Amino acid sequence: MPLRNNNCTRAEILTRYFPHCRLIAPQAHTGLGGASCIIAQGEQRLVLRQDHDSQAPAAHFRRQFRALRRLPADLVPKPVFFKQGWMAVEYLAGEIKSALPDTPALASMLYHLHRQPCLGWRVALLPLLEQYWQQASPDRRTSFWLVRLKRLRKAGEPRPLRLSPLHMDVHAGNIVHTQKGARLIDWEYAGDGDVALELAAVWMPDEPARAQLIMAYARCAQMDASVLAAQVRRWRPWVLMLMAGWFEMRFQQSKDKQFITLADDVWRQLQTKG
Repeated sequence: MPLRNNNCTRAEILTRYFPHCRLIAPQAHTGLGGASCIIAQGEQRLVLRQDHDSQAPAAHFRRQFRALRRLPADLVPKPVFFKQGWMAVEYLAGEIKSALPDTPALASMLYHLHRQPCLGWRVALLPLLEQYWQQASPDRRTSFWLVRLKRLRKAGEPRPLRLSPLHMDVHAGNIVHTQKGARLIDWEYAGDGDVALELAAVWMPDEPARAQLIMAYARCAQMDASVLAAQVRRWRPWVLMLMAGWFEMRFQQSKDKQFITLADDVWRQLQTKG
């Protein structure tokens, strides 16, 4: 793992690279993650972000910036600055709503993303699942969790139907509704993967809503909806394990019991599905 060089404080970054900017919001909205803040020079506003994941290789943060550079401006905020451990992107003036866009609009946005050239690195779920197991509280590592993890490891990830760039964290809080249309933010988990994995990972309110999204996406992409739905079902156990493991890891890091509640809900879903 490359050694990090994230010793610069926000004040030092601002003084050295943005001397004419003023800090107008010490903390940006929650969807931007990390140690985000908003800075401005005249009418231009930027979101300045610090890499907050000390466990991940430094290259992962650079990948986020590379993804933003490669994807079109009608999908992402424009990236404008990168130094190891820090990046700045354009501030998207708009609204973050409590619900996802309507199903046809969401399907169209995802299909537009998936038509872009591949980013150059794959989404790999098994290393994340194992990382979350290792970083969870020992008291929370159940035999059920271990059996499910071993089952997925033995089965291996499903073979992709279509390999495309994925966002991998699509939910209402990561969509900014601007005057020019909806934009996706927080590309921390982006990479190339199966389009069905993206559909399996979207934070839908329930499975009937997911089925509607699959149908709408299949129409956009001219895919067989039954084949796509079957592939999404293959990915769902992976996604549910990913969610449960992430909640468990975040509880261990923060001791915030809300993550236990969220994790327990996902474990119940996995037990119900057998």
